[in-house]
Amino acid sequence: MPAEDLSKLKIEKSKKITGPAGRKKKPFVIAAIALLLLLSGILYATGIIAPAITVDVTTISQVYPSQSLSTLNASGYIVAQRKAAVASKVTGRLVALMVEEGSKVKKDQVIARMESQDVSAAKDQIAANLNTIKASLEQAKAERDNALQENDRYKKLVAGGFVSKSDYDTVNTRYKRAREGVRAAQAAVVGAQAALQGARAGLDYTLIRAPFDGVVLTKNADIGDIVTPLGAAATAKAAVVTIADMNSLQVEVDVSETSITAISVGQPCDIQLDALSDIRFRGEVYAIVPTVDRTKATVLVKVRFLDKDPRMLPDMSAKVSFLSRSLQPEELKSRVAVSGSALIQHNEKTYVFLLQGSNVKQTFVQLGEKLGDMMEIKAGLKPGDRVVIKPPKGLKDGSKIKIAER
Repeated sequence: MPAEDLSKLKIEKSKKITGPAGRKKKPFVIAAIALLLLLSGILYATGIIAPAITVDVTTISQVYPSQSLSTLNASGYIVAQRKAAVASKVTGRLVALMVEEGSKVKKDQVIARMESQDVSAAKDQIAANLNTIKASLEQAKAERDNALQENDRYKKLVAGGFVSKSDYDTVNTRYKRAREGVRAAQAAVVGAQAALQGARAGLDYTLIRAPFDGVVLTKNADIGDIVTPLGAAATAKAAVVTIADMNSLQVEVDVSETSITAISVGQPCDIQLDALSDIRFRGEVYAIVPTVDRTKATVLVKVRFLDKDPRMLPDMSAKVSFLSRSLQPEELKSRVAVSGSALIQHNEKTYVFLLQGSNVKQTFVQLGEKLGDMMEIKAGLKPGDRVVIKPPKGLKDGSKIKIAER
C-alpha cells in the first residue's frame, strides 16, 4: 500500500455524551455518597467502626486474707529440730538392717544389728563366773554359820570353866575369819554382777536402736559394711541411718537485721510451701536466734507450725508472712479477688469491663470483703479472667480495645 494511503488511516474520537441521559446519573451519585456518609456516621456512633481504646488490664486471681495482714515476708526451708545420724558405739561388721528410707521407727526400736559372737561369748563366760562366785558365797555362809555355832558353844564352856581361854580364842578367830570370808564372797558377787551387766551392755551395743520416734531420711550403710563410731578407716561407715522427728519440723528463715525489730516471739505467721501451694498453714515465731550472720546481714528466725500435714518434708522451701494478728480458720481459704481500680458503679450496682477477644463486656459482679487494696468477688468472675483497670472515659459495653504495652 502506498505511503500516502497509510496517512489517511485514523481513528475518530468518541463523541462526548451529553443530553438527558448524562444529567439523570448525577443525582444518583450524590445520593449514594450521602447514604455512605450517613451509614459511616451511624457505625461510628454505635462503636462498630470506632478506633480501639488503649486500656490497662489485670488478671483475676486467688488471694488469701493473710496477704492484707502481712507486715514482713521472708523465705526459708523446713528443718527438723530433732535429727540424728544413728551409729554404733562399737566397731564391727553390719549383719542386719531392718529399715529403708521412709521407714517409720519408734523409740528404742532395733533398726540394725552388728556381728556379736565374740561379745556374746564373753557375756556367757562372765555369767558362768558369776554362778561360781555365788556358789562360793553359799559355801562361805555355811562355814560362817558353823563357826558361829561353835563359837557360841565354846563361849558357854569357857564361862563354866570347862575349856581354856586359849581354846575359845582359837574358835572365835575361826568364826571371825569365816564371817569376813562371807563379806569377801558377797563383794565378789557384786563385782561379777557388774561385769555381767557390762557384758550385756556391750552385747546391746551391737544392736543399733532408734533414739526417738521418727522417719528414716537416709540409709548410709548396708549389710557387710564395717561400722565404727569414728569412721576413721577409709572403708568404714560412721552413721548407719539418719533419722528425723517429723513432729519437730520448723521453718527457718533469714530476716534482714534492719527488719528484725518488727518481729517478736509468738507473733502469728502464715506459711506457704512451694510443694503444697494450694494450702496455707498457720504458724508462730518460735525463736529468734541472737546472732547476726555478717556475710548476709541477717538474723535466723525459727517459725513453728500450728497446723501439720503428713506431706511436709525436711528441706522443703517455704515462704513466711509475719502477720499483724492471728488468722481465723476461715481465713486460710483462698478467695477470688480483683483490684479495686477495676470496679465501676452504675445504678447502685458494681460492674467490671471483662475482656472478650478484642472487645469488652460490661459484667455485673457481687462483692465480698475488702482485702487490702483488692475486693473479694463472690460471683461474676473466675480466676484467670482479665478485666480493665482504671477504665478510661468513653469505654462502654462492646467497645473495641487495645491492651497497653508495658
